Amino acid sequence: MTEERAIEASKAEPAVKSYLRAQLEAALLTPIRAIRLHYLPLLMIYFAYGALGIVAVAQDFWVKAALTLTPADLAALAVWLGLPWAVKMVFGELVDAVPIFGSQRRIYVFIGAALIALGLLLLAAAAAGTFPTVHPNTIYIASQLITVTGVVLQDVVADAMSTEVVSRHEADGTPRPEADVTRDLGMVQVLGRLALSLGIFTVAGLSGFLAQHLGYTTVFLIGLVIPLISITGALLVRLETSETRDIDWRILGGGLAFGLTVTAIAVAGLPAAQEIVFLVSIVIIVAMLKRVIAHVPPEAQRHIVIAAIIIFVFRATPSVGQGYTWFSIDVLGFDQAFFGVLQQIGAAIGLAAAWLLADAVTRLPVVRVLLWLTLFGGVLAIPNLILVTGAYEWTDRVLGMGARSIALIDAAAQSPLAQVSMIPLLTLVAVNAPAGHRATWFALMASLMNLALVAGSLQTKYLNLLFPVDRGAYGELALLVAIVFAIGLVVPLAAILLLGRRLAHP
Repeated sequence: MTEERAIEASKAEPAVKSYLRAQLEAALLTPIRAIRLHYLPLLMIYFAYGALGIVAVAQDFWVKAALTLTPADLAALAVWLGLPWAVKMVFGELVDAVPIFGSQRRIYVFIGAALIALGLLLLAAAAAGTFPTVHPNTIYIASQLITVTGVVLQDVVADAMSTEVVSRHEADGTPRPEADVTRDLGMVQVLGRLALSLGIFTVAGLSGFLAQHLGYTTVFLIGLVIPLISITGALLVRLETSETRDIDWRILGGGLAFGLTVTAIAVAGLPAAQEIVFLVSIVIIVAMLKRVIAHVPPEAQRHIVIAAIIIFVFRATPSVGQGYTWFSIDVLGFDQAFFGVLQQIGAAIGLAAAWLLADAVTRLPVVRVLLWLTLFGGVLAIPNLILVTGAYEWTDRVLGMGARSIALIDAAAQSPLAQVSMIPLLTLVAVNAPAGHRATWFALMASLMNLALVAGSLQTKYLNLLFPVDRGAYGELALLVAIVFAIGLVVPLAAILLLGRRLAHP
């Protein structure tokens, strides 16, 4: 009997190896096989977005050294910076229905690149003291708002193209199988995340090196090469759409009115201005989504609504804020070069994870992906707690793992979560994007998801006000990190457990 089992095991072993080899090959080669030349413009836009991180380390150190903004102030600024993402429907409607010089795609890439370049020039001017009568805080805020507007505009074009580059028909005009179209749309979203991750990876270590060896102004001027990347992609391949329609003034007019209202509230300095804007944003975007979603079958509507709620909650969790970065500089002694190393490792792991998990994630249900990501995120937050509580002194003494070793583990562990979590939602949105409304549809769904980030920034602001952290004052940081850890684990799990079953079963 033992001999028979040994024979069976020996026969099964090659089959297992063959299966594992096939799975590994699928994970490695699927993204490569999915690439098409006409995907190039949108992939270069996503790559450029990630490559903007070339100025990230210099910006962090310059903000700490030259500005007077507190972590709570910066969290509040993040709320305002999230609003251009929340009004993507305006950009989406323009891209869908308003040609400029006959162009509905390329011209908007150019305009976005010009805005990004202007934002970087303002940042360089602030670092150089070019405008001595204007406080650097003011120039910094203006540069960030202009840059993010340019990024959003380019992102809207890339989102629209991500639903257009996949053909719905064979060469002879017959419809392609729905499963094949869905699969290709999912892979385009995967390739977009990979391009973004590759952009982050390409400049991560370089950003730390430049920040340590060059002046801040020089680094910000070097960043001007990034807008040229998206422009090059737009010039290399024809990317205009054949889908045209009249302007939907309820979308465009409502979006413009919303944008003007937000601006007026911000300028007026009303009490609870950010909270008012957030609530108004939710109401308007949900109303617009209800109008656009009428094109989608009822069952798909239910699926999208429940998935969107779960992902909203998953993304609407707070962060610790900029105080943690300053703690790393002042207390842990991390310099610019080491921040570059952390970013490089995180980017490499994130790129590898998005690449290897691409095939699996496009097949798995949204709820299952988010459940595992939430649980992993909770476990992987432990290194942060070790660092802010000073427990790294014990690990260094007993295990030989000091603060830098733990930070490296943290960067490697956390990096895959952000990119992988968006792939299921982007696939779901792309599959159901209605013809003639693709940019608007994508923009509205993205607006809702970006409002989740605004909600997270508001929570970050509140927590930083309750547990103040500032340059050299880190007494409340450990408690702040612990609370952020608890919220980030418990709240998404509750949403997944409450609504996940309804998503899986009608």
